[in-house]
Formats: sequence, structure tokens, C-alpha cells
Amino acid sequence: MGDGRERYSRTDEKEQTSDTFTATSPDRESAAPPVDVATGMPRREFLKRTTIVGGGLAVWQGLLREEPAAAVEQSPTVPGIVGPTVAVRLRVNGSDHQLRVEPRMTLLDALRDGLGLTGTKKTCDRGECGACTVHVEGRRILSCMTLAAMQDGKRITTIEGLGRNGHLHPVQAAFIEHDGFQCGFCTSGQIMSGVAVIEEAKKGWPSAATTDVRRKLTLADLSDVEIRERMSGNLCRCACYPNIVAAIAQAARRG
Repeated sequence: MGDGRERYSRTDEKEQTSDTFTATSPDRESAAPPVDVATGMPRREFLKRTTIVGGGLAVWQGLLREEPAAAVEQSPTVPGIVGPTVAVRLRVNGSDHQLRVEPRMTLLDALRDGLGLTGTKKTCDRGECGACTVHVEGRRILSCMTLAAMQDGKRITTIEGLGRNGHLHPVQAAFIEHDGFQCGFCTSGQIMSGVAVIEEAKKGWPSAATTDVRRKLTLADLSDVEIRERMSGNLCRCACYPNIVAAIAQAARRG
């Protein structure tokens, strides 16, 4: 009886061990590799294919994010940048410029340090004084509060691009005529905002000083009160406000 129990025990061990190998494999050395139940292929082959496919997807996604080498070489990096950069195309004053900037770089720094357009002034650097005002797609913005990377491909105008064919813009000429500046540090932002004020009035945009918002505003409605309200975001520490208002009013009358 003892021999019988021992024989049955060994038979059970063989049956349990044989589940791992093919039925035709007489021993462990000649056994076929384990088969994945879901795919029906050997597990080693399944892992190999999974690794290849996963690696290929990772490389493909990297290539999608990677910029063309030619574009990277042709885009100069703004001086002083250390760390990762992104390529950006700025259409400034009618010309296209390719630059590599930090993702956090402001449009103000890109214009001044990257393109050498220092007419746009950096004063408060927190959106309070208006000295950094430029036009993007025809609307005035504070360039110190705008990321350069967000302006990719957009039309940008700075104080250097207002004049045409060697002639001053009417607002520039009016500022000179009415002595609308003293130290001149805020003047470029004042002029850019003044040009925008006239364009906004032409489009009929009201302000907080507009008495009747139901009626479309015209240039004739651009009173001194309207001009002061619309220019309130531009500070002049030399207090040339009366002359600035007079200059913008004259340019508006001249159309």
C-alpha cells in the first residue's frame, strides 16, 4: 500500500508539471516556450513585439514634436538665453523674423533683445504704465504682459513701424507740434495708444466715458474727456497730459 501511494503522488507531480510544456515534450530541455493564452503566440515573441511597437510609437511622437533641423539652424536665439527654447515667427512692421525664445519670454523682451527694436520701452514690467504698448493684429496690447510664443505668425506694429516712406504718422507729428513729451521715455507707448484710440473711435467702440452707448461713436464724439479716459492706461511722470490730449485731438480731427 505504501508503494501505491508513493506512485500516485509522483504521477500527480508529473501531471502538474506537464501543464507548462507541450504534450509532446518528454522533458524540460525539449519543452516548447510558454504560450500566451490571449494571443496564442509564445510569450517571449509577444513581449518582443510589444516592445518594438511601443518603442516605435515613442519615436514617432518625438519626431512629430521635433522641429525641422533647417528651421532650428536658421532661427537665431535671443542673446542671454540659457535653457530650452521654442521657435517663433514674428511679423513685425511688415517683415518676418525667425527667433528662438524661452517659452516664458515676453513679447517686449523679444522685440528689444531679439530684434533690437528698443523704441518699445521697458519701465514697470508689470502692465501698469503703458510704455510698452504695441499693436498686434491692429489692437493695442501691453507687450510686457504678453508671451512672445503666443504671437507666432501675428502682425505686430511697433513705434518704429508707424511712419511710411520717411514721413511721420499724423499722431507722431501732432506730438511734436504740441510738445506732448518731456523726457520721452513714455512717448512711444503714448503714441501707440493714441493711434489705437483714433482707430477704436472710427470703429465706434465706446469707453467708460461714453454718455450714450446705444448710439455708435464717431470721431466727432472723441472729446477731451473721451481721450483722457481712453489714455488712462498710459502714465506720464513728466505730467504732459494736457499736451498729449491736445495732440491726439488734433490728429483725430485731421482723420
